[in-house]
Amino acid sequence: MTTNLANRGFVAILKVIFSGRMLVTLLMGFACGLPLLLTGSVLQAWMKKEGVDLATIGLFALVGLPYTLKFLWAPLLDRYATKLLGRRRGWLLLAQMGLILSIVALALTRPAEATWVVAVVALLITFFSATQDIVVDAYRREALADAELGLGASLYVNGYRVGMLLASGGGLILADFIPFQQVYLVMAVVMLAGVATTLAAPEPEVLEGRPRRLKEAVIDPFVEYFRRRDAVLILLFVLLYKVGDTMASHMSIPFYLDIGFSNSEIGTVVKLFGFWATILGGFAGGVVTLRFGIYRSLWFFGLLQGLSTAGFALLALIGHNIPALAAVIAFENLSGGMGTAAYVAFMASLTNKRFTATQYALLSSFMGIPRVIVAAPTGFMAEFMGWFGFFTLSALIAIPGLLLLWWLHRRGSTGRSEALI
Repeated sequence: MTTNLANRGFVAILKVIFSGRMLVTLLMGFACGLPLLLTGSVLQAWMKKEGVDLATIGLFALVGLPYTLKFLWAPLLDRYATKLLGRRRGWLLLAQMGLILSIVALALTRPAEATWVVAVVALLITFFSATQDIVVDAYRREALADAELGLGASLYVNGYRVGMLLASGGGLILADFIPFQQVYLVMAVVMLAGVATTLAAPEPEVLEGRPRRLKEAVIDPFVEYFRRRDAVLILLFVLLYKVGDTMASHMSIPFYLDIGFSNSEIGTVVKLFGFWATILGGFAGGVVTLRFGIYRSLWFFGLLQGLSTAGFALLALIGHNIPALAAVIAFENLSGGMGTAAYVAFMASLTNKRFTATQYALLSSFMGIPRVIVAAPTGFMAEFMGWFGFFTLSALIAIPGLLLLWWLHRRGSTGRSEALI
């Protein structure tokens, strides 16, 4: 009997993994990741090649503001629906067409001659890209069952990373053989994969309906959330869950260099090997969350994240050792990928489907700001405490978040977190 149940459970998981909605989630993640670095590292390389000064290149970081301010127009995407394709797919198609046209427009600019034009067009790209992110996050929440959010999050994040890799790594490699203008035209063509996904995907059915007035779309998401039991403490958990992981990651490159690793060793082991470990961890995290539910997955992955951060402290004692570095990176990226899958799924589960776009945009923006604040003093902390002490503290910081998760779950404040079987 136990074997039959296990077999049925395995088959059920496979059906979800290879379902059309998971393929859509993966492809939408790819479409969201592709534009991100077209206004980042790829554009920086192009401007540098064209002779633009470093101060101006540095100022171009400001074109990324739409990613942090996207909650400002997210209510419009909840309130209004286009006549074509429905509320989610209609806005998604408009955002993607805007992205493609903006990328083509950027290919027609000349950074050295009209830098302000490049800035305006780059800002348009980030605006449409952030809008696409808003709609895709809402679509994923509405199209997937609660038990599928973890796997959906992992596939979305992995697709996102592949899109980033193609745009940055692939774009820079292409730039050695063709002009940057043509690189951007190639990327605009690749974005058509996102358009095809949008056209083929079904419009999610939301029984709760949508806000009927703009006031409902702007005010009610806040009111609805903060009326919930332990609303502020849940936000505190969102902030705490990955704080230690963020602190450790922010100082990892100086740490590797300080204990004697070369740039090529870091690039090979940390970046290339680590990328695939993260992809594997994300997928594994999605499957585990699908099987055991969000709450238990958050607990298990949180413990693994703390232990993996402690691995950096151990590496500080070992020093320059390639096998030790590979082991620490494999463990850290696997656990980080798994934790991200459950974490993103948990945030999605917090949203009310009537205000999905707005509440998720708020949560993701709220999560990002304190990360910057927490990461800022890590250099001073590492200097004062030494690498072993710093990474030990980063590992121990995982404990308050896990204790808060346990307490919230006992009070029934973590929402639904059921497994598939």
